[in-house]
Amino acid sequence: MLLPGVNSTMPPSRSNVIPASSSAPSTSTVSAGAIRFRPCIDIHKGKVKQIVGSTLKDLPETQGAAAELKTNFVSDKPSSWYSELYRNDGLTGGHVIMLGADDASKQTALEALRTWPGGLHMGGGVTADNAVEYLDAGASHVIVTSYVFRDGRLEEERLRQLVKLVGKQRLVLDLSCRQRDGQYFVVTDRWQKFSSLALNEATLDFLAASCDEFLVHGVDVEGMQLGIDEQLVALLGAASPLPVTYAGGARTLEDLERVRVAGRGRVDITVGSALDIFGGKLSYGDVVSWHKRQQHQLGEEQR
Repeated sequence: MLLPGVNSTMPPSRSNVIPASSSAPSTSTVSAGAIRFRPCIDIHKGKVKQIVGSTLKDLPETQGAAAELKTNFVSDKPSSWYSELYRNDGLTGGHVIMLGADDASKQTALEALRTWPGGLHMGGGVTADNAVEYLDAGASHVIVTSYVFRDGRLEEERLRQLVKLVGKQRLVLDLSCRQRDGQYFVVTDRWQKFSSLALNEATLDFLAASCDEFLVHGVDVEGMQLGIDEQLVALLGAASPLPVTYAGGARTLEDLERVRVAGRGRVDITVGSALDIFGGKLSYGDVVSWHKRQQHQLGEEQR
């Protein structure tokens, strides 16, 4: 099966995608269920950091990439400290993301995984050559995006190879996206390159056969603490057939509630730069308490 736009580096025609403006349900009529807080450990140059994702570049530092990178926070704590914190609070399904392929970042990522075997997903530079290594180090899932895209197109054969190698049940597809011409398109290569793959119901249904979950950063707001991309959350809540985690822009408990409502109780949330453990103002403890209330509500609903 071929998806609209897969064989072209140009964006699909409007007839093949769902406009973002048409995807948002009316929050006043949606009965939202409970969702989960999914924590993160972002790693750059061997340090746990929070950066503005859209400022990542592939250029060598001598060409100005380092100067253009906007860093919100650099931690003085090891990655294992965060893994231990999340384990103690029972926050499963969070992600470790390497924002660069240097050896220092890899070792920092492996330290996080080994501290909590089975508790975290691993992403950033994952390929068929290293996926098993990360799973053996303790990742419950590996997260992949750029490896299964080439020249703006989805490489279905690479995706099939990964599924065969690690199993659908241990694979998360990162469909982080940016908006262009009213549509959301998956972006690759440190979120700098637009693919031809638009997020819509057909895309998500097709890809669901090859993974266990989706991870979606709203790149236009990620790391900026400007509020969530509510249209994107609504699209994911309406169209995703699998568990999906949204990241980008959340700064308050009210934003977490907006994700819950806009996503129809079907979209989990990651918070990064806004948390006090990453130099922000939002209490990590308050977010954990919110998460536990969500899980209590879910338990009550399932009785």
